Amino acid sequence: MAYSDHFILADDLITHLDSVVGNIQDPFIQSRYIGFVAVSATTVYELAIREIFVEFANKKHKVFGEYAGSHFKKLNGRIKTRDLRRTHVPRFGQKYVRRYERHVQNAEAQNLRANGVSILSSYNNLIEWRNQFAHQGAIPTTPTYAETIKAYEHGKEIVHCLARVMQR
Repeated sequence: MAYSDHFILADDLITHLDSVVGNIQDPFIQSRYIGFVAVSATTVYELAIREIFVEFANKKHKVFGEYAGSHFKKLNGRIKTRDLRRTHVPRFGQKYVRRYERHVQNAEAQNLRANGVSILSSYNNLIEWRNQFAHQGAIPTTPTYAETIKAYEHGKEIVHCLARVMQR
């Protein structure tokens, strides 16, 4: 399965929620949907990241692929950009760390110029909002529903950068 196929799960949920939330005029009620979007979005990021690493390892060697599948099975939300850069990507070698940093820096600069939005902040904020909702039972107070969707869309670029880096 292509890593990007995982995005369909959150994309379909967002499409459905847009039809529901769009009819709600009360911002307080709209805000109740932020946590669901954040959980769904972070889950698909995690699934896509796992897919990228396992597919890469499988292309290197079947046994390495089995190891990666077992190891990354327990990723469990440790997917902030800091975790990717300091923990996960270095397991494959410094060459990939340098490529990851270069790709992310280029994508960050390009997105800031084109959209005025940081993909790094979008991605990491979404994970933080998910953690607030899932672990603390708190609905994030800073983003709106629309901002949460935008963060998810911009944050996808971090996963795309990782996919471009983890090529054999």
